[in-house]
Formats: sequence, C-alpha cells, structure tokens
Amino acid sequence: MTKQYDNQVLVSGRYFTEQELQDVKEIIRMFPKLSLTELANTVCENLDWVTPNCRNKTASCLQLLKKLEEKGSITLPAKQEDKIHDNRDRIEFGVHTRPAQLIEGSVSDFEPIGLELVRSRDGIRLWNEYVHRYHTLGYKRPFGAHQRYFITTGTREKPLGCLLFAAAAWALTARDEWIGWTQIDRSLRLNLVVNNTRSSDLSLGLRKKPGQQILILSGKANQERLAEAIRLQPGIIGNFR
Repeated sequence: MTKQYDNQVLVSGRYFTEQELQDVKEIIRMFPKLSLTELANTVCENLDWVTPNCRNKTASCLQLLKKLEEKGSITLPAKQEDKIHDNRDRIEFGVHTRPAQLIEGSVSDFEPIGLELVRSRDGIRLWNEYVHRYHTLGYKRPFGAHQRYFITTGTREKPLGCLLFAAAAWALTARDEWIGWTQIDRSLRLNLVVNNTRSSDLSLGLRKKPGQQILILSGKANQERLAEAIRLQPGIIGNFR
C-alpha cells in the first residue's frame, strides 16, 4: 500500500522523502543494465532499507519501484530472462520420512512435548521433506523472515510434527478489522504479528492431539527464539496452516 503524507511516500512501513525518491531515480539512471532484483538490492543498500535481521527488503523495494513506474516517475529496465534453473525446491523422498509405525496412546504417554528449532542444512532439508510428503499443500519455499520447528517428544526419535512461522502478510481484511488498526498503525506494528503458515501433524494415532501444549509452546518459543533468530517479537500469531 502506498500513500502520500506531506511530500512523503509510505511504502511497507517506511516513509520515503522526496530526496530519497530522487536518489532512487538517480540509481536507476546510473545502473540501466541491472536486473530488477539487482536494482532493488542496490536501492535497499543505498537507502539502508533492511529487515529486522539486516537483510535487504527486496520484495518491498520491487513494490516501490513498480508503484513509481505506474505513476510515471521512473522507467524500469525490461525484465531479464532467468538463465539459471533453480533446483533448490526439488524434493525427493528418502527413507527418513517413510511412514512409521502408527503412534497410539494419549499425549501424556509421550511427554514432555517440545519444539526443536531447525537451523542446520540437514535439518531444513528433512523438515522440507516431511512437509512435502505429509502436508496436503506440500512444501513451498517461505518468503521473508521465517523459522521452522520440529514438534518433539521425550519418548521417540522421530518428530510428532512440523511447524513454520513467518512474517505476517501485509494486508488481510479479517485480521485488520479484528485488530482495528489504521494503515499507518499496521505499517508501524506489523512486526508484532507472525503467521503459522505450515503445520504438519504426524501424530495420527493419538487419542487426543497435543494442540494446546503446542500453542503455548509456540507462543513462548516465538517470543524468545524469533527475537533471537530473525529479530521479531510477536504479540499475535495468525494460523494459515
């Protein structure tokens, strides 16, 4: 969402002054052969437009550039063909995620229930494979700040499930009406909202699901670990699993 306030432009939570917009135009003039993504990263670097964990806000910058082009303020370079075939999302099922013996019993039989932060390359690959194999929507690469978790127990080696938390979507009518905030409020406080974008349940045989424990653990873990991992301190968790 873009809006004008006293010669400033508000885009994705940041006000841009006329001078900063002039700087954007100058960057485009100086580097006409850059791709759109390279151009957005260059703008982010020059304007210090980064996420809480110090990564360029490339997607937001691309929105800014598109808005400025639609207004006739700039002319962007033609989109370049991607010459590199990215196979990072290709997932092949291995032995580690094969269907295991049915889990039977009550939640108390498997306590303590916990969350394991997934950070290593092997852990991320295994998490992606579990979700792609057992989630109805499969695995899709998350965008923006995000964090994966395994749901663990004290009595078995394999996880009970998988969770993914990510930065909140910019605009959701039901959420925004429930919170009751204005566009400016949302721009300034959207970092307090986190989405549960994937939840894969592997505890099919349990008579009662550990949903309440997981919800409580998720809230605590996201307060502590997301603040450490991706510099987010959520106050609201939305469920889009």
